[in-house]
Amino acid sequence: MSESRLKIFTGTSNRPLAEEICRSIGEPLGEATVTSFPDGESFVKINENVRGQDVFIIQSTCPPTNHNLVELLIMIDAARRASAQRITAVLPFYGYARQDRKDQPRVPITAKLVANLLVAAGATRILTMDLHSQQIQGFFDIPVDHLFASPVFFEHFARTKRENLIVCSPDVGGMKMAAAYADVLGAGLALVAKKRKSATRVEAINVVGEVDGCDVLIVDDITETAGTLTAAAKILHEHGARSIRAAVSHCILNEVAIERLKSGLIDELITTNSTPVNTHGIPVTVLSIASLLGQAIQRINTNESVTSLFRVKGF
Repeated sequence: MSESRLKIFTGTSNRPLAEEICRSIGEPLGEATVTSFPDGESFVKINENVRGQDVFIIQSTCPPTNHNLVELLIMIDAARRASAQRITAVLPFYGYARQDRKDQPRVPITAKLVANLLVAAGATRILTMDLHSQQIQGFFDIPVDHLFASPVFFEHFARTKRENLIVCSPDVGGMKMAAAYADVLGAGLALVAKKRKSATRVEAINVVGEVDGCDVLIVDDITETAGTLTAAAKILHEHGARSIRAAVSHCILNEVAIERLKSGLIDELITTNSTPVNTHGIPVTVLSIASLLGQAIQRINTNESVTSLFRVKGF
């Protein structure tokens, strides 16, 4: 049997996830020195031969976002200059994804800029999960494999099924995701209409759908300040919801979010380990996406389809 031409490396953003991915597929995590100089500049050295290899570099561009992004770019450049045959940037969480359009005068489209930087650095393929908007895939002129965390969530919900379940989108933009969850879970559907007052403050205006006496599951792709989630939870409680859980693919919880979640408006927050999650004593359930990403890496390496990873078990 020939030696595997698969090499997996990781930056410093989420090393535990990278190690778990490697364990799930029985591959060693590649040896690389990834540190910073005293002035903050990143230094990278790949400590093994990658000439002609299929290289995967795992790095979530979560806070500190700019540092992690530059670290990823430098790692890609190092692999390219070491003559790697193919370089796949694995971004479990794609930072800057919310800056995907020009919605004000004189603002950038930073999600597109990040795509340009990744390609310029030498990435030949992108593997990511639950982009804020799927059209970001079109910002790349290289192949993009876009995975969904929903199969991981569905397997969890198969073990914790609730009667009178209502899936709720906390805003109009999330209705497509909420409808998909409701369809698979055999649940009803609701929508919270909101008005954003600032980057950290959201006002819920109304609830569309019947939630009185029901167990509500709010689904969203990302939360940072938990403003949207807690505003939705508050108005859902006012409309008679019996319990409220939230399933969010990427949790980047800051101090404002922690304080809001400690209010008790949300009974349980369910998320993934796409970014490091500090629970801070709040009821958070963290599901692992390591197996999902590991299988995708194996399939890309062997030039197989990743479509089967979207199949849902338990329903």
